[in-house]
Amino acid sequence: MLEGWLARSLLSAGAHLVEPNADSVAGFRGKPGITWHQSLDALPPDLKPEIVVLGVKPQTAPSVLPQLARFRAATFLSVMAGKRIDGMSKALGGAAIVRSMPNTPSAVGRGMTVAVAGPGVTAAAKKRCDDLLAAVGEVAWVGDEALIDPVTAVSGGGPAYVFLLIETLAAAGEKAGLPADLAMRLARVTVSGSGELARLSPESAAQLRQNVTSPGGTTLEALKVLMAADGIQPIFDRAIAAATRRAAELGS
Repeated sequence: MLEGWLARSLLSAGAHLVEPNADSVAGFRGKPGITWHQSLDALPPDLKPEIVVLGVKPQTAPSVLPQLARFRAATFLSVMAGKRIDGMSKALGGAAIVRSMPNTPSAVGRGMTVAVAGPGVTAAAKKRCDDLLAAVGEVAWVGDEALIDPVTAVSGGGPAYVFLLIETLAAAGEKAGLPADLAMRLARVTVSGSGELARLSPESAAQLRQNVTSPGGTTLEALKVLMAADGIQPIFDRAIAAATRRAAELGS
């Protein structure tokens, strides 16, 4: 996310980055606009940030958030999974929270983030958060925080499912007789190219699928298996339901 913000000059007012692991910020140290600190205690005592981005792991939030309560006048942009707005706000002394769920393609500017604004978030602060999130991909806003749980299941974890598809497609190709390296190359390029086509095309996913499927052809035979009653849809239904339940558990 920092890469996207720097590339689009969104940190012109300067940013303070807190990260205990020096190796994790090696690519950002010394860059104009970013001041690195190894601990929260090292932040300037008179610092008055406009936006505070919460990028810590959920399990460390209980110890970290109270230390940030002195910045309660700022709007907090959370990218933590599971942590609810009311709980974060209480730990932060009543601060306004924007809760978001990005995904890992943000690293290449193709992320998908869904966000919800909590009580007290001003229109200006929401716009600022939207600018930050849009710098690394697409952004959708929802009014119901409960939707973040299925969002976490679908797009938050979605890249893992796509990578699994690449693995399984390559493995199936190898079993069909392809050399392992060629099977993997075919799977990676086919999945990434199809994703880009789906992103750019005005046609629906169903229509794009039909465009590839000739009557009586090879693709149709494969789709008969994948779209059968015990095919891919019920598997994904169970997977997304399981991930949604877990997301709710993490926030309880």
